Amino acid sequence: MRGELLDLSSPILRGFLGSLIAGLGTSAGALPIFFRKGWSKDAQSLMLAGAGGMMLGATFFSLLQPALELVEEAGGTRLHALFTAGGGLLAGAFTLWAVHAAIPHEHFRKGREGGGEVTLGRHWLFVFAIVLHNLPEGLSVGVAYGVDAASTGNAVMLGIAAQNLPEGLAVAAALMADRMSRGRAFLIASLSGLVEPIGGLLGALAVSLSSALLPWGLAFAAGARRFVVSGEVLPETHLEGAERSSTFAVIGGFVTMMALALLLA
Repeated sequence: MRGELLDLSSPILRGFLGSLIAGLGTSAGALPIFFRKGWSKDAQSLMLAGAGGMMLGATFFSLLQPALELVEEAGGTRLHALFTAGGGLLAGAFTLWAVHAAIPHEHFRKGREGGGEVTLGRHWLFVFAIVLHNLPEGLSVGVAYGVDAASTGNAVMLGIAAQNLPEGLAVAAALMADRMSRGRAFLIASLSGLVEPIGGLLGALAVSLSSALLPWGLAFAAGARRFVVSGEVLPETHLEGAERSSTFAVIGGFVTMMALALLLA
């Protein structure tokens, strides 16, 4: 196992490094806060909505579609492919739902969610929310590199890195709007993205155990990301009269991810 982890051709190492690169997109996206201090709520909503649209696109073009194809290529019927992809999708969504229900976290607009009584400050609860969002993204990259590094893995990695750019800026801008210094807001946004390699390593390790787990892993990662987008990201962007502009930002993000998936295939 140690030798495999150090082998540059290993999907485990590629999954880890790919998710690390994707996570660094959050840091790159947060850099503009050093050049511009104020970001309106509408601008923050558009950033998150665009990122959410890219996440939605990635769940299908880079995760669910390959999962369906893998089942059929292995000799499974379309009904078998539907069962595998649907089952994995539901498992991923329910897992994230359970985690979100158990771990206390906070959104700037929706407020606090999750169970348990904690004495941590609002900023730390917000960080928990970001971490819960980013772990499934890293998982997606790790699983995707288990399928094919040249196309699926690179497409998911680049898509998530691109999606992390507006997300990183939105996170840092929201923290600054809550009276946090630029340096600390940038540091927290950056650290939130660096949890993705943990998810990437877990995803790559899981699918390396058996090729039969690949379609299930892809569908599971898709379900986890779908839950994050529908249950956490988009509700934050469709408040305070920003529904129409945010909707078109979601569509734009989806088309961008579709273009990346097609061009890198």
